[in-house]
Amino acid sequence: MAKTNTPINLNEFESLAKSLLDKPAYDYYSSGANDEITLLENLQAYKRIRLYPRILVDVENRDMSTTVLGTKISMPIMIAPTAFHKLACAGGELSTAKAAYNNQTIMVLSSLSTTSPEDVAASTDASLWFQLYIYKDRELTKSVIQRVEQLGYKALCITVDAPLLGRREKDVHNRFSLPDDMTIATVGDYLEKEMAESARNSSLNVYFASLLDQSVTWKDVEWIRSISNLPIILKGVHRRDDAIKAAEYGFDGIIVSNHGARQLDTVPATIDLLPAISESVGDKLEIFLDGGIRRGTDVIKAMALGAKAVLIGRPILWGLAVNGSEGASKVLQLIREETDLAMALCGISNISEITRDIIH
Repeated sequence: MAKTNTPINLNEFESLAKSLLDKPAYDYYSSGANDEITLLENLQAYKRIRLYPRILVDVENRDMSTTVLGTKISMPIMIAPTAFHKLACAGGELSTAKAAYNNQTIMVLSSLSTTSPEDVAASTDASLWFQLYIYKDRELTKSVIQRVEQLGYKALCITVDAPLLGRREKDVHNRFSLPDDMTIATVGDYLEKEMAESARNSSLNVYFASLLDQSVTWKDVEWIRSISNLPIILKGVHRRDDAIKAAEYGFDGIIVSNHGARQLDTVPATIDLLPAISESVGDKLEIFLDGGIRRGTDVIKAMALGAKAVLIGRPILWGLAVNGSEGASKVLQLIREETDLAMALCGISNISEITRDIIH
């Protein structure tokens, strides 16, 4: 029997996407910072964790739906914010939003999207969150927040681990920049107005990075809460003391994240950071996790160690590259099916039953 070319897991989606994407685009999506030690560790850490299944449990009917910040989703798997979806397919973030709706989950739109928040919101009834950077220009920051709130986005995910962008050496070698027909849609008008001619002739995303405020503190994040009624999640939490502080400041959630290993190399895998954070603040705010989720068993492990839900980033991009919105939907369906199977084989009929004792 001939081998099918249709991917049957998320890793196969990446292999196929690599063959379809231009090298600079694939490298931009796939690479990590410096020596990519954390990039590999995000994946390897899951392989060291062992599941500890229960037996003789009725698992005929299984339910993996959950509620995050008041929104019900069909599974504890959401779409992480990732940049420049039009590099993967012409539909870009509109295709991703369609996949989110088809799978009844949440999409977090990146500040580095190639489609405007307006167009994404108009294209879908999916629940949308918005990933926010804090800019030196506070009026720009405020205007972006007001835009997405008026558009019906349901939460702000503030990235707090990127006062500067990490050094991704493959992008340096490739001299990565966006094609002329693409822009950073969220702040594109601002960039066109403010960029000097020398900046226009360099990488747009490098210029975008220069807009980020390196002096941001807890007070600045508190300021955002004072101008918005949306729930606020801090994305990029590594330490339990920072998680405790986030709870003390009254934030609604945190994402244990190392930015897909694209910021500071040699930090631990996110799954290794999760237990201590969960033990410290698990009853005070909602905890989410991204980084290295590739299998349904990874989802089970993350939830057992304290995550309310997980987010996947790169696999969505591989799905877009392979077959647009249908490819991204297939990625979500595959990991849903794997999670469902892992639940059954662990003796779990409802995700509320996923507890720490399912880990050996």
